[in-house]
Amino acid sequence: MKTLNISISELEYDKFGLKNEKLSFSELLEIVNREMQKMNLRKSVVLAEKYGISKLTSEEINDEIAAVRKNAKNRN
Repeated sequence: MKTLNISISELEYDKFGLKNEKLSFSELLEIVNREMQKMNLRKSVVLAEKYGISKLTSEEINDEIAAVRKNAKNRN
């Protein structure tokens, strides 16, 4: 087994909620993946608000989905 040392700031250490200075690679991946998912969700919310998508009703969303599916079927 190989060992890899990574340096991070105290701020990042606290931000990621790290409790142990030794992690397996899969644990590190899980932590990074979770943070990336949070960042992507925040970006999605910002874009949804910017383009007015966040104001769509469930019925409007379903209509949009149906239109896209219909269009995809017509292309084939």
